[in-house]
Amino acid sequence: MEQALEDIGVLDVSQPQIYRDDSWRPLFARLRTEHPVYYCPESRSGPYWSISRYADIVRVDTDPLSFSSSHLHGGVTIEDRVAVSFMQMDAPMHTEKRKNVTAVVAPKSLAQMESMIRQRAGRVLDALPRNEDFDWVQNVSIELTSMMLATLFAYPIEQRQKLVHWSNVLTADLDDPESPIRTEAERQSGLQEFYLTMMELWQQRQKEEQSYDIISLLAHDEGVRSSSFDEICALFGLFLVGGNDTTRNSMSGGAWGFSEFPDQWRKLKADPKLAGNAAAEIIRYQTPVIYQRRTATREVELGSKTIAAGDKVVMWYISGNRDESVFEDADTLRVDRPNARQHTAFGMGPHRCLGARLAEMQLRILWEEVLARNLDIEILGPPTYAFSNLVRSPTSLRARIRG
Repeated sequence: MEQALEDIGVLDVSQPQIYRDDSWRPLFARLRTEHPVYYCPESRSGPYWSISRYADIVRVDTDPLSFSSSHLHGGVTIEDRVAVSFMQMDAPMHTEKRKNVTAVVAPKSLAQMESMIRQRAGRVLDALPRNEDFDWVQNVSIELTSMMLATLFAYPIEQRQKLVHWSNVLTADLDDPESPIRTEAERQSGLQEFYLTMMELWQQRQKEEQSYDIISLLAHDEGVRSSSFDEICALFGLFLVGGNDTTRNSMSGGAWGFSEFPDQWRKLKADPKLAGNAAAEIIRYQTPVIYQRRTATREVELGSKTIAAGDKVVMWYISGNRDESVFEDADTLRVDRPNARQHTAFGMGPHRCLGARLAEMQLRILWEEVLARNLDIEILGPPTYAFSNLVRSPTSLRARIRG
């Protein structure tokens, strides 16, 4: 073990480059094997603990008393960020604020959305060129999720690319050579239009009868109406990113996954009832949100290591979803994987992704509509990925529909 400690040096898996290069797998495999609870003393965001095994991730994620999500302790990203959405709060405030917005993805709301999502998926697929190269990310993933974002916000659908732009600004890595912004001040300036636009819609919705879009539900909730301007804006940002990245990236990741494992596509074609399970497996395989951070509130023993109060603790969901002790043949996409829904991609504790069912529904419907059309999709090469350690985001995936 001492030799292993010397050999590993400083293994900083928070470097965005390893996700853009798609070279992260062996690094996490080594952490899971040799140092599942590993203290990284140096990174661009300071020291932090890497939690790479499934069981340890579940332990941290389900113990909010020992591991805080609060913005008062730095929030949920490796970089300390002050935001006041319920995602960056602890109980009891988190519990109360989360209840205020659950109606957005309640079964009634999802049922109202399903037929619309199916119609849109069909139109997008029917409009794709045949026997010509196109970008699956732009023509399918972004097109579908931007329309869903516009619906969630009741925002003019013809202006939906603004929502995509604002989401990209919100998640941009400042060290990315292709980043649309260079400083945090530019980020806030770029988001000002988004916040002011949403606040204007929010004020309008207060005067109208309640509908199931996010802005209307928030506008008619007394708990939200009494919140500060900053807190309401943080909620808008949370739903913007949550409604965009998880689904968009998994739509692209699924297309690439079926290309890597064509036998799984044939299995799904033979049994379309597997589409729901396949959606969960695609999310596990893609892991669109790479990590979440917590801060230790007290001294904690984990994996024979002592984590001190105040230490940053990073749960690498992308590694938990590759843990062979939980997911057999974890680097393989398997549409009939019996425990696909046990993945860590949505989180495992009180902060589990609020939009999990909506994301799965959109993915399921997309592949059901592809099957219904018997589309012969050829992926022409591996995807390119964003320079980000937070979202595993394919930026381009060249494809062709034959026939």
